[in-house]
Amino acid sequence: MAENGEEKLLAVARHIAKTLGQNDSMADDILQIFSNFDGRFSREKLSENMVDDNNPRGCAALDRDLHSLDRQISQYVALDHPIWSHTADSSAFLDAIDDLIRTVRDWSPMAADKSVGACLARADDLMQQAMFRVENEFRSLMDRGAESFELSRNNHESTGNLSFDSDDDNGENEEGLPHIGADLDHQIPVAQPVTDYDIIIDALPSGTINDLHEISKRMIAAGFGKECSHVYSTCRREFLEESMSRLGLQKLSIDEVQKMPWQELEDEIDRWIKAANVALRILFPSERRLCDRVFFGFSSAADLSFMEVCRGSTTQLLNFADAIAIGSRSPERLFKVLDVFETLRDLMPEFDSVFSDQYCLVLRNKAITIWKRLGEAIRGIFMELENLIRRDPAKAAVPGGGLHPITRYMAWVMELLESNLEMKSKIYRDSALCSVFMMNNGRYIVQKVNDSELESLLGDGWIRKHTAKVRQYCTNYQRSSWNKILGTLKLDNSSLASNATLNSMKEKIKSFNSQFEDVCKAQSSWVVFDEQLREELRISVSRLLLPAYRNFIGRLQCIPEIGRNADRLIRYGPEDIEGRINELFEGGRK
Repeated sequence: MAENGEEKLLAVARHIAKTLGQNDSMADDILQIFSNFDGRFSREKLSENMVDDNNPRGCAALDRDLHSLDRQISQYVALDHPIWSHTADSSAFLDAIDDLIRTVRDWSPMAADKSVGACLARADDLMQQAMFRVENEFRSLMDRGAESFELSRNNHESTGNLSFDSDDDNGENEEGLPHIGADLDHQIPVAQPVTDYDIIIDALPSGTINDLHEISKRMIAAGFGKECSHVYSTCRREFLEESMSRLGLQKLSIDEVQKMPWQELEDEIDRWIKAANVALRILFPSERRLCDRVFFGFSSAADLSFMEVCRGSTTQLLNFADAIAIGSRSPERLFKVLDVFETLRDLMPEFDSVFSDQYCLVLRNKAITIWKRLGEAIRGIFMELENLIRRDPAKAAVPGGGLHPITRYMAWVMELLESNLEMKSKIYRDSALCSVFMMNNGRYIVQKVNDSELESLLGDGWIRKHTAKVRQYCTNYQRSSWNKILGTLKLDNSSLASNATLNSMKEKIKSFNSQFEDVCKAQSSWVVFDEQLREELRISVSRLLLPAYRNFIGRLQCIPEIGRNADRLIRYGPEDIEGRINELFEGGRK
């Protein structure tokens, strides 16, 4: 190796002399300078091979290196079994590729020399063979690795509490949530149920990822980065598209979506919402993480590969939303279009974080454009609804003075709105907060009906009915929030002098203090938007709680054993209770 290194050094010196020397005299001068600088650069050694460019002795060292590398690489290229099935073989193969890359890099500055150029052409042919085989190995590792599948939390710890089962007919579990998973058989591993999206899919084992990373480094260094990216993206794209299919999402063109019967389209929208959430919050971030690991240190290759992997599935999701946006603006579509709009709106942070690089900019911009288009569609549906009412001719009389079709149709839309709100209220785990949500929205709807032409269309009966519903929501809120606290203030008729009564009342006031503080703390961020309703609700809670509280602390203070130490037990005076209640429903603004 030392001898080869010296020959390379001499060859570089000869090349410099010949390149800079415009004539024989100048070349001789350069040779003299080299020989004076280092004894190894004698005129005899340096002059050797400078007379005839076609003399093959000029790349003797290169020729010997290539002959050795050809022998090493060819034996692996010819293997009839995967090289990466044996660690020793894969390591030796990568070492040989490293040597070939290094040799080409070292000799490339002298490529103008005909003899060196001929050797480099041989090196290029050998590199092509090595890259062809290593590309196949890369693909084989991707395919074999995809058969292994695991789910892990963001902290990369095992999630033994997740159960796995096979896929069912409609791609959903018993809670209506999509299954997550894929393999080559029909026994698809899934997580049941998906209650949050803080999940990372490791679709390839860690060891396989490391092997892919080592291969990608060599392919990029050898100038085959695009080929590596293409193989990677092709394999992962197939996995991702299969996962999307398992989520129940069909590959539909915009034209096919628009031609679907509305009832079928409603079901397809429900499937799209589930698939979009899983894709943007689980699948795409997992693919981003995998790309970054395989192409670690090569951000451009990682970004390009990720875009190629996700482009098809993302376009499929966005094209469906676009078809909804540019479709019919019939009023009965309003709430489903709203669902698609809200889903895309809620996923915008995911689009921004996952598709943050330059290659994915077009996908991110497309998502924003379609989201805005959905907003325009919603406004268009409302305008169509208004025009439908205004265009209805006043000449046609309803037989017997009965219910006008427009009134029935408007009432139907409001019923849909209520139903939609009730479904959304189930998102809240706290029943009291659920009641506040329905109270806010119910009051808003009643006010808007009162202030518009809808009042005459829907009639006083509809308004009375829905005003009563708002009152019922207020009652439900009080029961959920305050009935338990009120129970701690309940007094019995036993003698005040008994020890049992004394201990019981001490425990009751402690329980009241704790529960009252917890409710006020939990509800400090809740909001009631309508000022009148907010004030009515505060008054109602105060009237419910304060009389019982005054009665309880009055009786507590009458107990001789407590009377002098009552201040240590009674944390709140009646004015304090009323003051805390009056701070509620401001949404944390105070």
